[in-house]
Amino acid sequence: MKSYRKELWFETRTRRAYINITPQIEECLRESGIREGLVLCNAMHITASVFINDDERGLHADFERWLEKLAPEKPHSQYAHNGFEDNGDAHLKRQIMGREVVAAVTDGKLDFGPWEQIFYGEFDGGRKKRVLVKIIGE
Repeated sequence: MKSYRKELWFETRTRRAYINITPQIEECLRESGIREGLVLCNAMHITASVFINDDERGLHADFERWLEKLAPEKPHSQYAHNGFEDNGDAHLKRQIMGREVVAAVTDGKLDFGPWEQIFYGEFDGGRKKRVLVKIIGE
């Protein structure tokens, strides 16, 4: 069995963002040479997420409205976590959207259903953060 590891780095100018990272993951898969196996992508920061969904602008706006209803950014004083930082909402948003995805690799390609794409979700932007890509297989 072969193993491949790479870190992808992101720095958003906005506090929250959704970035389609499917092309970067597909490039990692090509680099790995693995044709059958699994790919794991996980956010290495507790205020960011990796998830699978559709790359559709309206859906991303829906994510934003929904997450703000569940864990609004302000007032910052509503979160016991906030003190040194003001990102209590970002921790909760990450918990909702998830830490990682695992996808099957078949014949050298991501084995996705229609419209599935991999996204990096940023909930406390303005600094560099990373995503781990780990691919195992033959």
